[in-house]
Amino acid sequence: MMNERIRELAEQAGFDDRGSNHTAYMNFDHEKFAEMIVLECMHECLRMQLGNQYTPEELLFQTKYRKIIKEHFGVKNEGFRSEK
Repeated sequence: MMNERIRELAEQAGFDDRGSNHTAYMNFDHEKFAEMIVLECMHECLRMQLGNQYTPEELLFQTKYRKIIKEHFGVKNEGFRSEK
């Protein structure tokens, strides 16, 4: 069973499980789905960064971690959730 956020991302990528298994994946964009999961991870890093008080060194590392995640997965876009 998928958690609710993963289900939302899958639906945004075209997954529709209201029909047969074949139709569930007919319009599903696997690449978009994977990129959205990576972006979600990056946003979680940012949310943690903004929600807490960190030293400048800790903020630098968190910014670096987001960049490393982005580059590792080759994500070109950092669109925010509100830009769905």
